[in-house]
Amino acid sequence: QVQLVESGGGLVQAGGSLRLSCSASGSTSSIVTIGWYRQAPGKQRELVAVIRSGRSTNYADSVKGRFTISRDYAKNTVSLQMNSLKPEDTAVYYCNAEVPRSGSYYLDDYWGQGTLVTVSS
Repeated sequence: QVQLVESGGGLVQAGGSLRLSCSASGSTSSIVTIGWYRQAPGKQRELVAVIRSGRSTNYADSVKGRFTISRDYAKNTVSLQMNSLKPEDTAVYYCNAEVPRSGSYYLDDYWGQGTLVTVSS
């Protein structure tokens, strides 16, 4: 079991910056992938950025060059530094972790409660 709690969302003007944090607890050593997804009103949830246990990363094309994901193993946190924010970045941002299920080949998904980011123009 993994528990995820996000923080750092808020209201920011276009062009500004925010830093989101996700605090993980539980079986954190088993996490193989952790990262961020977002869901805007009327849109499906989409991947923003993920980081794997091997520290490789993947970013959505729309955020490359603006967002940076990082993981602090000592603190069991993952952060998303968001720069040059645009109104289209407005969404609820969710932290997600994938953990192998004990005794099986399946991966379990764990989600945080979400944090709202609103970018005004």
